[in-house]
This record gives sequence, C-alpha cells and structure tokens, in this order.
Amino acid sequence: MVDGKSTERMRKIGPDGVETLPSARLIDVPAAPAGCRRTLVERARWEWRPADGGDPATLAEDFLATHGVALHDLARPGARHDPTGLCGAALYVSAAAGALLAGAAAGAANPADLPEVAVVVYGHTPTPPPAAPAAGGWWLDDWAESWTPRQHADAVRAVRAAIGRGDVYQVNVVGHAAARYAGDPLPALARLGALPGARYGGTLTGAGWAIGCASPETLVELADGRLITRPIKGTRPATAAGRAELLASAKERAEHVMIVDLERNDLARLARTGTVRVDELFAVRRWCDLWQAESTVSAAVADGFGLADLLRAVCPGGSVTGAPKLAALDRIAALEPVGRGASMGALGWVAPGRIDLGLTIRTAAADGDRMHVWAGGGITWDSDPDAEVAEAAAKTAPVRAALANR
Repeated sequence: MVDGKSTERMRKIGPDGVETLPSARLIDVPAAPAGCRRTLVERARWEWRPADGGDPATLAEDFLATHGVALHDLARPGARHDPTGLCGAALYVSAAAGALLAGAAAGAANPADLPEVAVVVYGHTPTPPPAAPAAGGWWLDDWAESWTPRQHADAVRAVRAAIGRGDVYQVNVVGHAAARYAGDPLPALARLGALPGARYGGTLTGAGWAIGCASPETLVELADGRLITRPIKGTRPATAAGRAELLASAKERAEHVMIVDLERNDLARLARTGTVRVDELFAVRRWCDLWQAESTVSAAVADGFGLADLLRAVCPGGSVTGAPKLAALDRIAALEPVGRGASMGALGWVAPGRIDLGLTIRTAAADGDRMHVWAGGGITWDSDPDAEVAEAAAKTAPVRAALANR
C-alpha cells in the first residue's frame, strides 16, 4: 500500500500569485472550444468560499467583465472570437452555492476542500505548453461510503413520506463516497471525459483541488440569444429490454415531466414573453451502459438580463433538486449527511455571447489526499427504496472504474 498526501504534487503558483495544479497540460475545461484547447493559457482567476461574503453570482459577473468577458446583457450579440487574444473563461458553481443563489439552505458541509465558485479566464498563446510528463504510480484506496444502503433507502422513504404529506412532489437524493489516493490525480480525473456520452467531459484545477466531469447533461446553454436546457430524468440498463422498460415506465415519465415543467418555469424568469417551448420530450439516449431520458427546453432571452440573473434562475439544476425547488432543497438539507461538493452544480465555458454549462452529474473531485464521488436519483411517490439505491450504484460505477483505471 502507498501512503502519504499528494497536496505538494498538485501545487503550482499561477497568475496573480494563485496556486494552481500543474499547467503544462492540455486545457480540457468542459465545453471549451475544441480548436483552442492546445493554445489556451490562464490569464486570471477568482475563487469564492462562503467566508468571503458577498453575492457570488454578481461577483463572478463583475470579475469576468473586468477581464474582458462581458455578460451583463445576454441578449446582446457577442464579439467575434479572437484567436490571438481573449478566448473565454471556465465557470464552476457548486450545488451549495446554487442553493444560496436560490435562497435555500446550503445543507451539510462540503466533504472536499474546494471553493464553491471558481472563474478562470483564458487567453491564447502562440507557444502551446509541452506535453505533461507521464504520470507515475497511481493508487486509489477502497471507497468509504457516507451512508449505508439502508440509510440511503431510509432517506428515500422519508421523501415518500414528505410527498404523502404534500410537502413536495419530487426530491433528488444524493450519496457520497471518498477514497484516499496517492500519485497525480489529474490523469484519473481526465479519464472521466473519455466515458461514452460525456457531453461535458473535462477537468478544472486549482490550488490543491481538481474536478473531473463526465456529465451528459446541459444545465444551460446560450447561443444566438436563445437559452437551452436539457434535463435528464429516468435511467435503465443499456439493453433492449431496459430501453423498452424506460419508455413504458409511467413513474419515470411522470418524474421526468415534473422536471421539464420546472425547467420551463426557470427559463421563463429570463425569457421574452411567449418564447418558452419544449423542443423535444423524453428522448432516450445512452451514457456508458445506461439509457437515460432527456428533453430539450428553450427560450429567447429577454433584454437586460446578465450572467448573475441566469445563475440565480437555473441553479441548482431542477433535475438534481426536485419540485418545488425550494421545498426540495429544504428536504435535501435535512436528509443528506454530507454536502454535494463539486457534484450537482455547474461547470463549463462562458464567453461574450456564449454560455455552455454542464450539470455536474457523473463528476468526481480530488483535494489534497482524497478522491470524492457522488450519485443519486429523483424520488417520487412510486419510488422503490431498494431500486433507488441500486440506480445510484449503477450511475457511479463507471466513474469509479475510470478513476481506478479499470
């Protein structure tokens, strides 16, 4: 067995004296322009933790504007992409920060030593960094679960009881696990981005922390003045029988439609009157060895709304909270013993006239000495507790296997 923390391996002094993970690597922030990734260089960075105070959405929008990424009015066309100048920025918002923006309790403490919001501005360089040296030995210990299967099932039962009382219609329940590691965590986290169906595959790094994402789900996208969200709800094994079962499941469809309606309401807060529409409903698509049901909801953004307004409207994503959103967040804060950390938040790319943020499901995070993963599912009145525990295990299995390099 290998022992010892890996914090020192992860540290490097970056722009403005900020420590970051080693930068002599391909920048692979989820949704960053594919053609730019080998020419990106970090220009500025801002991170926020609750002790810093202030409104993180407004602070993030103002920081971006200061560094050339103006997102004060999302309806205005963006500047043309400059392949020699500013490219855009990575944006990360944790589930806890999203709950704060929504006016809800943040819930249990983050089990990983991560910021709750991070913004990293990138420009282009004519001299790409050299390839990172081959990683040395990698060791990942056994996973320590934050709750037992029975405790998870009991949380499902508690949600069903709340639904029976009329407190909520649906609540997403999420569990966490952590494992000690030794070696460089970045290659392990980068492997997540190669998982089949990882629309938001990639990594983001900071001072002694890193996030790896394999998410298939769009939290919010802005393109040509139109907002788009693609909620995912409903999961079955990726077999012919599993697909047929998902399409025929009244429970999964009801759960899904509730969240589509919630997302319509979220986008309507920023939309021009009469422009909210459901472009696609309950389409079945594959992620790794699972079928998942996805819909597409869109709206034309109204004049005068900025990035901060958008984050307050859509965070945390409805597919990982439940409905009504604030009531569901109260249940989550009461039931989950460990915070959601890097999961169930937002991670992606912003640039003038363009936003593309993935919902951080199928996501892992590393701090100085532990790797963290999360998984869960939406609970309705028809949910079977044991089946919900099994579904969460099925969702996290490919992530854990990739991290262990199996």
